[in-house]
Amino acid sequence: MNRIFFITFVALSLFMSFSVSAQDTGKRKHFDREAFQAKRNAFIMAEVGLTPDEAALFIPLSDELKKKKFELGRSYRKFVNEIRSKKNPTDAEYTRAVDDYLDLCIEEAKLEKEYAEKFKKIISPEKLFKYQGAELKFAREYMRSSRMERKN
Repeated sequence: MNRIFFITFVALSLFMSFSVSAQDTGKRKHFDREAFQAKRNAFIMAEVGLTPDEAALFIPLSDELKKKKFELGRSYRKFVNEIRSKKNPTDAEYTRAVDDYLDLCIEEAKLEKEYAEKFKKIISPEKLFKYQGAELKFAREYMRSSRMERKN
């Protein structure tokens, strides 16, 4: 369960940072979603050891999962941005944000479970296990490289 929360936190952090960097046209370059997905998919293929046939089935399904998770979090991200823009958010708003986040985690976990069953029909349990680790590793490496780019 902690792993699911950590994965969700990393994913939300990534997506929230992407939306911020995409909005800031001053110092930062525009976020290229297609280039990001291509890097991510190549990384996943290499780390997991997907065959071309497996990748042809697995990658679109993985992208579909990411898109659904992003859509699930859209209203939560909007509400959080509204709270952050207020001078004095109420306790009720903070409580709603926490509750909405927990509900989002539950919905994302259900979605992860649904797609894990689909993934099992395409790749071995070992590769599915490696995929989960590869997603986290890619997120860490991407964030590290993004920080390095900002420093330069």
